[in-house]
Amino acid sequence: MQFTQSKINLFLFFKVPSAYISGVRIKSISELECVATVTHTWINQNPFKSMYFAVQAMAAEVTTGALVLYHIKKVEHNISMLILSNKGSFFKKATGKIFFKCVDGHKIEETIKRAIETGKGQVCLMKSIGINQEGEQVSEFDFEWTVKVK
Repeated sequence: MQFTQSKINLFLFFKVPSAYISGVRIKSISELECVATVTHTWINQNPFKSMYFAVQAMAAEVTTGALVLYHIKKVEHNISMLILSNKGSFFKKATGKIFFKCVDGHKIEETIKRAIETGKGQVCLMKSIGINQEGEQVSEFDFEWTVKVK
């Protein structure tokens, strides 16, 4: 799969339909960063008139996971990936359009190189930050990804 915004969104539609139905969309991806958006709507709301925390977590995870896939595709090894743990912090109600951004492409690239060199599983901590349209941080997620040569 070529890593373009539209191809990843199509991947979400077929492989992660709950994220797609909730409105999570990749807006851009490069070697270093990935940006996703999700807009607060009826389908992804909580009882407090803001975005449900799990929808924010899906959007944040997609930004980190897409970068992991991007860098796995670049190497000529069969690499497995799995989330080891995650943590979320919430600072403000998420309403309107929320932008999630991960800029840890360099981290996962180095982690994959170490996994190939050592033949052992490696762990990479990646962060995704959610910002509303006013530029205020609404949430922050940390994901520990494991990668291993199969």
